[in-house]
Amino acid sequence: MDSQQMARTLRSVPELKYTNAENVVRYRAIMRYFYQEYKRLRYWLKPEEIFEAISARNVVPQYTLEQCLGDLAQLEEWGNLASRHDGGRATTLEEYMKKKMQYLLRPYSIEIERLLESLEKVTGYGGSLEPTLFDKIADKLFEIRQYAGTFEEDAALELWNELYDAFVRLHENASDYIASLQTAKAEEMMVTESFLIFKDKLTNYLQNFVQALQRNAYKIEGNLERIGDNVRDLFLEKVADGIANKPSLEEMPVKEEMLEELQQGWSNLRRWFLGDGSSPSELTLLERATKDAIARIVRSVIRIQERKRSGLSRRKELEYLADWFARTDSLEESHRLAACVFGLFETRHLQGEDLRTSDRADMSMWEEVPTIRALRSRSRKRGERRETEPVRENEARKRKERELYLQRQAEEWEAVREMVERGRVRISEMSVVSSVTRLRLLQWIGRCTTSPCRSFVTPEGVKVEMINAGTKEQAVLVSEDGELHLPDYELVFTFIGASLEAAAAREGE
Repeated sequence: MDSQQMARTLRSVPELKYTNAENVVRYRAIMRYFYQEYKRLRYWLKPEEIFEAISARNVVPQYTLEQCLGDLAQLEEWGNLASRHDGGRATTLEEYMKKKMQYLLRPYSIEIERLLESLEKVTGYGGSLEPTLFDKIADKLFEIRQYAGTFEEDAALELWNELYDAFVRLHENASDYIASLQTAKAEEMMVTESFLIFKDKLTNYLQNFVQALQRNAYKIEGNLERIGDNVRDLFLEKVADGIANKPSLEEMPVKEEMLEELQQGWSNLRRWFLGDGSSPSELTLLERATKDAIARIVRSVIRIQERKRSGLSRRKELEYLADWFARTDSLEESHRLAACVFGLFETRHLQGEDLRTSDRADMSMWEEVPTIRALRSRSRKRGERRETEPVRENEARKRKERELYLQRQAEEWEAVREMVERGRVRISEMSVVSSVTRLRLLQWIGRCTTSPCRSFVTPEGVKVEMINAGTKEQAVLVSEDGELHLPDYELVFTFIGASLEAAAAREGE
């Protein structure tokens, strides 16, 4: 599509202005009357006829002929109507010169009114699942493959119209119907008991569609695979010739444009059934969506039935069952009755130590020593009231933790004081250090490295500064638990401000 065609395609649509204009009621009434008469095969209408029809409907109060003429002129200006001079009924020259007109509905306006008429009937998604469309598509593709190259132009055009119309109907109707099952209205209906009456019919409807889809999918896919590019091009060429040979008073597109549009339609058909290689086909997605809809229906029915059963009283049944158990003569007979009535209970895996008292392989589980394990109730109801427990006394643990904290603080201060006395520390000049000292050094180096000024102040008031953060020299820090290779950093330790007095007080203590 060239730039001029694209510009024409993306132009503004003044023909739609009458649907939202200020006098929309008058314009819509006139256009709807034109459309109704068009369907009765009456095309050219006179202003007097239009005025009488609008006045008879009483949709516009105090409507005048002058207003009707103005509305017709405005609709003609927007491109909704075409006009011609009506001079055949004039008896005098004066009447002829009054330029009485007749009006005709234009093609754009016909489609707009047709669309508006169909929109007025929309109450939901609608749609349907028509299994016969799969058979029709498979048969038409088989005809194209079987009679390749022998089609007449008219026969090829008819076959293409039937094939593509069936494909479009299948896609649109199925998409609309599946979408209708996802609406809030469908969800509300699926939780009501009246849905139980409808569910069998709906389920069978969906299952028949899926079966037809699965039965014909391989035929359609096989025919599409076997129709080569040469057969396809030859067939579409005949279709394009058939379209071109139809007599038409309107401007027809050139053959190249028709072929391009037909090839795009064929690509849509092929992609819908076969996919494009990178994603599943629309046929696969439709089958999956239909199966999901059936599963949702089944789940909804099960929930409704369970809800109905939960509201029924089973007192008489349980009383009869209890009496039956009471009449049993032995425990073995009671076990058999319980197995028939209740079946197997759900398995629960309990953790415990296997305390076997015998290695006999034939030893019954009833003879084993039980493993007692307390189970916590999961009920939200408040259990029986328990005695309140006194608050635990943790004074000894607190005292111990406080002593350990003070000890760590004293060790930290001793390490900092030692470094302050040394003033300057270089990694390569240090002897063997303890693992605690190594960790403390790495912590200081890390804090200096992350600081913009390459320094920080400890809680004791000591400033630790790294003076060669970008050094390339390497050193080995020897510790009790191994050797650590790192850059040969140099750290400077100095007291700041009032920290000297605090340090002196600490020394006095």
